[in-house]
Amino acid sequence: MPRSKAQVSSKSTKDGQSQGEESLPKWAEDEIKSVEFGAPEILTRSGYILAVYEDAYKIDLQIYEALSDGRTIIEGLDVPRNLKISDFLKGFIYEFKIKMFKGELSSKLVELLKSTYNLDMNAIYRFELEDLQLMDVESDLQTTISTGEDEDE
Repeated sequence: MPRSKAQVSSKSTKDGQSQGEESLPKWAEDEIKSVEFGAPEILTRSGYILAVYEDAYKIDLQIYEALSDGRTIIEGLDVPRNLKISDFLKGFIYEFKIKMFKGELSSKLVELLKSTYNLDMNAIYRFELEDLQLMDVESDLQTTISTGEDEDE
């Protein structure tokens, strides 16, 4: 009978890693920690807030128009302290102004991630919220409905 993961005892190495679990080489960790981000690209996207982390001043977003790398979910978006994060509403449609910073990885690290971890990644991204505007979707819907009624008269 196969054993569940809970039944399999995990042997740890002296650095705390489980056997069979590969850690990044020191040089790769150092490169990732010290990646230099270029000038930000300012993006405007509509979508909604999935989660608000008030203590960390971060939010997770679902956006309708994908970013250049294909993602439609942004996790851990930094919120500036001048915005009142406690007023953010989950599930409501907003227009977001987002600063996207991109840090390129070396070809050596890209190859390591691809060959060892089967991870196709050539850059690290960091996101900051610049501004957000609550969209008034309901009043647009009411205007459309009332316009339709006017045509019947």
